[in-house]
Amino acid sequence: MSATVFTIANQKGGVGKTTTAVNLSAILAEQKISTLLIDLDPQANATSGLGMEKEEGGSLYGPLMGEGLAFDKIKKTPFKNLSLIPSEVDLAAAEIELAQKPDYLLQLRKILQPVIDSDKYRAIILDCPPALGLLSMNSLASAHYLLIALQCEYLALEGLGEILRVVEKLHQANLNERLEIGGIVMTMFDTRTKLSRQVVEEVRTHLPDKIFETVIPRTVRLSEAPSFGQTIFQYDKLNPGATAYRNLSKELITRFNLTDS
Repeated sequence: MSATVFTIANQKGGVGKTTTAVNLSAILAEQKISTLLIDLDPQANATSGLGMEKEEGGSLYGPLMGEGLAFDKIKKTPFKNLSLIPSEVDLAAAEIELAQKPDYLLQLRKILQPVIDSDKYRAIILDCPPALGLLSMNSLASAHYLLIALQCEYLALEGLGEILRVVEKLHQANLNERLEIGGIVMTMFDTRTKLSRQVVEEVRTHLPDKIFETVIPRTVRLSEAPSFGQTIFQYDKLNPGATAYRNLSKELITRFNLTDS
């Protein structure tokens, strides 16, 4: 069974995208789902969030430029069932250099296809930069499903409309007709504010079949964990954020039948 590829994207930074990528990957692995996390952000926050070091030449920059294989960049992590393709600053150059290649939006898909077809992973999660540049567009052209991390604030709703239009354009250009909206993850939910509840209800009204039931709470512990190179499950496993990501993983497994069978 080939891997199901998810990209977690949003053109806005600070919405919990990388936090979701790291913690969702870790908890899927804990539930015996063989998972590969691919860090496509030159800031390498997903890499450091798993307690992994940035290494020169360790990212997908080389394979994207036609040098080497994606397989060669896969690293073991401290977590059973979880592997990582790390990022480093050289990926920033890929944003510029990819534009000079033919089929520049399909380069990532081309180098990842052998990994997808290898039967080594059931889930592949792509963590994108906080902008819809060439790396993010390549990830959208490579994925089966887009998971949108959406902060519980009104400005986030404008961004949601923009990314939905990008998906439609990819379909129209025949760049990735298989891409679907896999789900919307509402992040930074503040139980004390009416605004958070209103934003969730508005998304639920317009996209009831896409929004996940689980909402990710705003909690300092989720923000602190990456600075220690830890997931929320290592840092504070009883935190409401840990409970939320555990529940979200169960929804994901059920919605996409993510089993290793």
